[in-house]
Amino acid sequence: MKAQRSKIWLAPLMLAGVLGGALAAPQAYAQEGRGDDATRTPIKHVILIIGENRTFDNVFGTFVPNKGQTVWNLLSEGIVNADGTPGPNFASAQQWQASDTGTYSIHPTKTSPFGVLPQPNTNYAHISAPFPSVAAAQSVEPALPNNAYNLLTIGGTGLPANSADSRFPSNLPNGPFDLTSSVSYDDYTGDIVHRFFQMWQEIDCDGTTATAQNPSGCKNDLFPWVGVTVGTGGNGNPPPSPFTDESTEEGANSMGFYNVAAGDVSYFTKLAHEYALADNYHQAILGGTGANHIAFGFGTTIFYANPGGTPGTPPSNQIENPNPMAGTNNWYTEDGYGGGSYVGCSDPTQPGVAPVMGYLTSLPYQPFNGGDCESNAYYLVNNYNPGYLGNGTPAPLGATDFTIPPSEEPNLGLLLTAHDISWRYYGEGWDGGKEDGEKYNGSGGYCNICDPFLYSTQIMTNPALRQNLQGIHQLYADIQNNALPAVSIVKPDGFLDGHPASSKLELLEGFSRKIIDMIQANPSLWRHTAIMITFDEGGGYYDSGYIQPIDFFGDGTRVPLLVVSPLSKGVGMVHTYYDHVSFDKFVERNWNIGQTISADSRDNLPNPIAAKNNPYVPENSPAIGNLTGMFSFGRN
Repeated sequence: MKAQRSKIWLAPLMLAGVLGGALAAPQAYAQEGRGDDATRTPIKHVILIIGENRTFDNVFGTFVPNKGQTVWNLLSEGIVNADGTPGPNFASAQQWQASDTGTYSIHPTKTSPFGVLPQPNTNYAHISAPFPSVAAAQSVEPALPNNAYNLLTIGGTGLPANSADSRFPSNLPNGPFDLTSSVSYDDYTGDIVHRFFQMWQEIDCDGTTATAQNPSGCKNDLFPWVGVTVGTGGNGNPPPSPFTDESTEEGANSMGFYNVAAGDVSYFTKLAHEYALADNYHQAILGGTGANHIAFGFGTTIFYANPGGTPGTPPSNQIENPNPMAGTNNWYTEDGYGGGSYVGCSDPTQPGVAPVMGYLTSLPYQPFNGGDCESNAYYLVNNYNPGYLGNGTPAPLGATDFTIPPSEEPNLGLLLTAHDISWRYYGEGWDGGKEDGEKYNGSGGYCNICDPFLYSTQIMTNPALRQNLQGIHQLYADIQNNALPAVSIVKPDGFLDGHPASSKLELLEGFSRKIIDMIQANPSLWRHTAIMITFDEGGGYYDSGYIQPIDFFGDGTRVPLLVVSPLSKGVGMVHTYYDHVSFDKFVERNWNIGQTISADSRDNLPNPIAAKNNPYVPENSPAIGNLTGMFSFGRN
């Protein structure tokens, strides 16, 4: 049994300063850092903007890098041509049907390739645009450039929700397809399943087929099959009858990509050519939004806790069981937002655990031996509400509340505070401790599951530390008043985060552009600032890139990472292996902290040494970089 992770509190002097000397606590983090200005590089401010649910190939599948550089994407692999049509190696991305009728498998038995793809589905995409006019959008939404508000008034599908999307052909070839050959870049499109056990199946990893070029043996060839067989699951209910390829409201949405070669994603493409773009950066946790945002804050995922912080057992209806129901093909026994979202990964008798662990032991390297999976602990792998409301009140907790109890596990906010390094989480929709800002007709608003610090007892029960949680207006004020903290994490609201169905990629571009323009308009701030733009997870979209399994929870598919800074200008493509915890490693290194978040967090992993036969594969796996390669000083 692994020792329980020690509770991390603020060092005594820091806690006394925060609370006026009223309390003392045992010191856990040695105070090696010396505050905001004690940086190893010229960077004094880092801003991390986190969008939603796009893989690298979904965004940059036809990106052509600057002269003399290379990229791994759909175009470079010959999977598609620059015009978005199938390329000479299109068959290498073909998707398979499979059979899984007994015990859950991450590598189920293949039956046959799809002849044509199932027709995409509208899922929950906006039937009509969320705002009736530019004036209405401007009255609610503060976070776009003035010339972008019309984007919130156009692009509705005009089709019934959760139906076959007739804007796309019904006979799409079996492989990635160009979204904007059928719809406009301004249009809303359907969502895709992006849950933990589903993602393990989508990437289809088989250790017996591992090679030097692909030591994980992951084939990325079951995306539509997972979508049409189980989708987001049924919360323990049987599948609908009759059951068709559209019953799960997915179709082949997972195989769509935007075509930057034809002018899509123009702003992010411009930034990629001018600054730095990583094509080997990954979501840290297989699964959705909540667990991946927790990874940014905690360097790993967190467990269901008893009062006092020890591992506990969640209600039985909240424990995952991906074993197929009798008489079905891959229809999970317990899954879905209202059902299971915890996994007891230390126990191989728990459903779904043995197949993952068996695969990990087959790898040609030893997976991370931190990485959690403590005895009797159940880990959050999907989306549950955090343990606290914004005002510090514990959130309702019970079998039907779908809330993870408050966590006392170590996190980045506590580490930074202990080293006198300023930080803030700016979540659009935050309203002075309430979470009701920037909403319209029930849409938009604050993403509570995206804020990793809402899970933390030490932060949320400390009024002074809760002041580090702010809204988008405060970010703008801090930029304009030269009051930006050293470390900022920024989250758009539900209108602008780029999430399929509820948002659009171009809205995230607009959100990011407003922040970048404001920073660049302040030369003294711009000179020492790095703006990082990434996505929480791939959202279930196909990606052709390499995946390095690190531990039970991930990694998952590639997602884009752009770094915009005078110190990343002209860097271009970076192939170093990164994931979300690379951000934590960057912060720890840049501010000379000299410590990691905890013994189990992934910031303990070494920096990767690129394999000679494949620069995307660390030869010292498991390993993740610290993002210094995204800057010119990282190449000296």
